[in-house]
Amino acid sequence: MLKTSLALAAALTFAATPFAAQAQDETATAETRVFTPVNFNVNEDLENILLLDLSNGERVAIRLKPDWAPNHVERIKTLTRQGFYDGVIFHRVIDGFMAQTGDPTGTGTGGSELPDIAEEFHRMPHVRGTVSMARAASPDSANSQFFIVFYPRFNLDNTYTNFGRVISNMAAVDAIQRGEPPANPTRIVQASIAADNKPVPVNTAPRVADEISVDDLNAPIQE
Repeated sequence: MLKTSLALAAALTFAATPFAAQAQDETATAETRVFTPVNFNVNEDLENILLLDLSNGERVAIRLKPDWAPNHVERIKTLTRQGFYDGVIFHRVIDGFMAQTGDPTGTGTGGSELPDIAEEFHRMPHVRGTVSMARAASPDSANSQFFIVFYPRFNLDNTYTNFGRVISNMAAVDAIQRGEPPANPTRIVQASIAADNKPVPVNTAPRVADEISVDDLNAPIQE
């Protein structure tokens, strides 16, 4: 009996050692890792600014943070430069929560042909304007879809990979049409990296009607 107890205790101690070492390693990593603040200057570090030209006629600037989530930022840049996000709708937009996009099928089940990405969770909070990667049940299932948070959602911290922040025109994000999917969804007309210096697409500008005169109003209806 004593021998069995000692053997069990030794086994438990031996089994716990790797986990204890791992916990110490994770703690050390968490304590030493440096998270640089978000740079809100749209004229600096253009390689790490994602521009979204939306169908509501607005351009949104997002600061990408490779020091927070390098692999996720690299994936966003790769897909953006491939034109993957051009024409994609915001398919899941929940008032008071977030706007999600990045699925070319518009169903919420699609993605790119690239392999899924391993999680890069960290302690930076999901505050208003946070841009984070959507995923399925597996932590390592992020691919192309991402969402922008309307209001702080701290329950997402260390569960979804936060890789950026809106730094210009959050009002345009607030104006994205709600719905799952919306009846008249807002679309990303063009996504680009600021360093590539792509102009705003002409068709994103709001349509301005020609000046209407009294004679136009009184003119007979054309059959």
